[in-house]
Amino acid sequence: MRVISYILLALTLCFTASCGKFKTYNGPEITHVVVDKTKRRMFLLSGPEVIKAYRVGLGFSPDGHKEVEGDGRTPEGRYTIDRRNPDSQFHLSIGISYPNANDIAKARSLGKSPGGDIFIHGRPKKYRNGKRDWTAGCIAVKDREMEEIYAMVKNGTPITIRK
Repeated sequence: MRVISYILLALTLCFTASCGKFKTYNGPEITHVVVDKTKRRMFLLSGPEVIKAYRVGLGFSPDGHKEVEGDGRTPEGRYTIDRRNPDSQFHLSIGISYPNANDIAKARSLGKSPGGDIFIHGRPKKYRNGKRDWTAGCIAVKDREMEEIYAMVKNGTPITIRK
């Protein structure tokens, strides 16, 4: 009887883990993330090959490079994926290394803070109001897509965000 209980517990744990938000990925290494702000598309690349592409939402003021905290813009330039948040209020999130030294210098020259906390993240129900660009400067995808991205993209991966 005890053996059956352990087997049922193990099966329950395996089922729960596989149905959760943490997916696994066994494909080619993602070596670069590219976001095209004009096309509202994000591409996960392995070398020159596009492995996956996603439609994205951007900051609520999407034109131009993020300069200061609160401007509602998504940064442009080359950064790195530098952190993960499995408990994000936006389902899951991976951090982008904004601001860099140039971003900080530009904001300081304006007497402002550059802001921070720029992520690629999901879009929970309470933020599904029909607007395409709604974040404070982040890059948003559907929750199920974020689960794939979270599994595929590792910390240290370069990300280029372009107009």
